[in-house]
Amino acid sequence: MGIGTLSPLSLADERAGEVLRLRREIGRMQRRRSEERLLPVPPALEPVLPGGGLLAGAVYSISPSLSLVFALMSAASHRGSWCAAIGMPDLGIEAAAATGIDLSRLVLVPDPGPRWLAVVSALAEIVPLIAVHPSAPPRDAEAARLAARLRDRGSTVLATSSWPQGEGLISIHDPQWEGIGTGWGLLSDRLVTVTAQTRTRPRPQSVRVQLPGRGGGVDQAPAAALRDAEAPEQEGLIALPARWAEAG
Repeated sequence: MGIGTLSPLSLADERAGEVLRLRREIGRMQRRRSEERLLPVPPALEPVLPGGGLLAGAVYSISPSLSLVFALMSAASHRGSWCAAIGMPDLGIEAAAATGIDLSRLVLVPDPGPRWLAVVSALAEIVPLIAVHPSAPPRDAEAARLAARLRDRGSTVLATSSWPQGEGLISIHDPQWEGIGTGWGLLSDRLVTVTAQTRTRPRPQSVRVQLPGRGGGVDQAPAAALRDAEAPEQEGLIALPARWAEAG
């Protein structure tokens, strides 16, 4: 399965050795820099992002929600791009597959430890889309070095925390489950609002979607369930909330 799933590492020297092995494998699989300016997202999420996709070579701060990670990865994976998830030991393989993510092109590093930034930098050589749950906030100098690597390779990072000089914020909030009656029923569909705010579009843009949708991915909310979820206009980029509204 390509690079495959990397086992959790417990000791610092083992982590360092794993990074070295990863770099050697990456050298063997070296890819050309992508010339595409945008990475695709599902059609239901296109309205909230400039150009309808994720900017190649950029970092986005996102809600720490696996459903949002899967949604943002699914379109690129379906098209044949490699994806990676770093520092996410709770990520479910079956749930990822249900959203349309190609498991044969998914790299997992559940526990990179303090060298998570080195792992991101190494994977950026071959993986166009990387999701990471940082174990600690990156320093400005570290973020700047990684930004240069990402621009050079055209790799995009989705970070579940605030990020110095990031391209924008993508959040998920206002969840509403369907299927519950008066004391009875089964949870069936979940409606959420996805809001994005970027440097090129500083006014927040929102869309109401089903996540997960009937097919496991993300679908536009039914017309009867749509409501006005547009966030108030802001000057510049808003700060990442200390606690996200939804982390499921």
